[in-house]
Amino acid sequence: MDSKDIEREFKCFGSMTVGLKGQVVIPANARKELDINNGDTLLAFKAPHRQGLVLIKADAMKQVLTMMGERLAHFEKLVKDHKVAGSGQEKEEG
Repeated sequence: MDSKDIEREFKCFGSMTVGLKGQVVIPANARKELDINNGDTLLAFKAPHRQGLVLIKADAMKQVLTMMGERLAHFEKLVKDHKVAGSGQEKEEG
């Protein structure tokens, strides 16, 4: 990964201050670049080691989970095919 890739992956949009009610304002440049609009639902996750908060659009999470499900189904088929091939070899050896 070169420095330009790192900049794209770990971009800092600015800072936010937590208000009295625990609210923050997402910087305008982040909202624009990430297409976050009024009414969008964001999911909040704890970052590793309790170091912060990770936000992701709910629609994007649905896409990620769908893709992961497809990949898992593919891996499941590979494992099943491997087990079938392996059981055939055991019979031949026995």
